[in-house]
Amino acid sequence: MSAVLGPVLFAPSVPVLPTEPIWRMSVERYHEMIEAGILTEDDPVELLEGWLVEKMPKNMPHRKAIRRLRLILERLAPVGWFVDAQEPITTTDSEPEPDLAVIRGDSEDYSNHPGPQDLALVVEVSDSTLQRDRITKQRIYARAGVSVYWIVNLIDGQVEVYTDPSGPDEKPSYRQRQDYGPADQVPFLIDGREIGRIAVREVLP
Repeated sequence: MSAVLGPVLFAPSVPVLPTEPIWRMSVERYHEMIEAGILTEDDPVELLEGWLVEKMPKNMPHRKAIRRLRLILERLAPVGWFVDAQEPITTTDSEPEPDLAVIRGDSEDYSNHPGPQDLALVVEVSDSTLQRDRITKQRIYARAGVSVYWIVNLIDGQVEVYTDPSGPDEKPSYRQRQDYGPADQVPFLIDGREIGRIAVREVLP
């Protein structure tokens, strides 16, 4: 007697790359797909190094940390800078959507997405995406020359601050990393000038 089995779901613990030749997507083609309505705001993806990568759902601690840090950054940001949340920024090969970004000018100044030259700070709040944020996102931001990159690490209860990006190096990375725990204050810098300090305990949910 044969049995009818339901679908078998396979969820690998690490990303699996295709074994067949595939076509990586340029930023320009990605924009064309959005303009044509093939991709919409409801599609949970972002373009990372030519790949369409699924964005993970955000749980309540994740959302709380974003809200808390955004309010603090908006309070500290000087005239001529604004804070945006979960909106795209454009690099040569990617269009990540960081949880927070401090951007030069005013939101009305941009007919296109901001680029690395417009950014004082990008922030990723990390729990389930910690590996992606430490490896892929760090590489993207370092290659693009984003001067300061923060990971609000909800798993270890710390803020990781990455500075001194290598730029388009063979293995892009940040040359400096400093971790700040719950008892510490993180310096908020714009163009190398300290604007204020943020208590880590005020950010962590």
